[in-house]
Amino acid sequence: MDAAGNFSPKNKDFEIILGSSSKARREILAEMGYEFTIVTADIDEKSIRKEKPEDLVMTLAEAKADAIMMKLGSNNQLEEISRPTLLITADTVVVYQGVIREKPTSEKEARQFIRDYSGGSASVVGSILVTNLVTGSRKGGWESAEVYFLDIPDEVIDSLIEEGITFNVAGGLMLEHPLILPLVDTLVGTVDCVMGLSKTLAEKLINEVL
Repeated sequence: MDAAGNFSPKNKDFEIILGSSSKARREILAEMGYEFTIVTADIDEKSIRKEKPEDLVMTLAEAKADAIMMKLGSNNQLEEISRPTLLITADTVVVYQGVIREKPTSEKEARQFIRDYSGGSASVVGSILVTNLVTGSRKGGWESAEVYFLDIPDEVIDSLIEEGITFNVAGGLMLEHPLILPLVDTLVGTVDCVMGLSKTLAEKLINEVL
């Protein structure tokens, strides 16, 4: 805020494009004080496979960045960029008992995912990639967090499934949901990492590519 009470974004000297349709990532980036536009990547994430979750999330963030750059290039938008512009892409997976989990594809799978977390734990691995569209500089990294849960009652699982939002998040796990948050016993790591965009990592990468 300036003296007149107007919002003054941190990125007055450069533009940010967020390459994600995630509501949580939009909220986190706004909380960090940045203004941005949104361009989404249309890629087949299931066609990209890696054994290690860290490799998978980084490869997916890179694929999203490449797809968005192709989209901007085909519309001649890249040629029109005259000031520093950063493209931020990200990906998140949940790891449960060594198995990588992405967004659930059915009600049965979503229900099983959440039921598995009850009284147990899951890891979240999230990547961020920042690409400077003017210089071509690209920096990326990943962070992880471990979430330990209390017992999750069946009626909570039913409500989450009925609401449908669990199908839009990695591993069907939405830590910030008002039904889930009270059932988190311990979090080793940060909430924003679990939500899909580590503030500390994003800030570091933004500074590195400028």
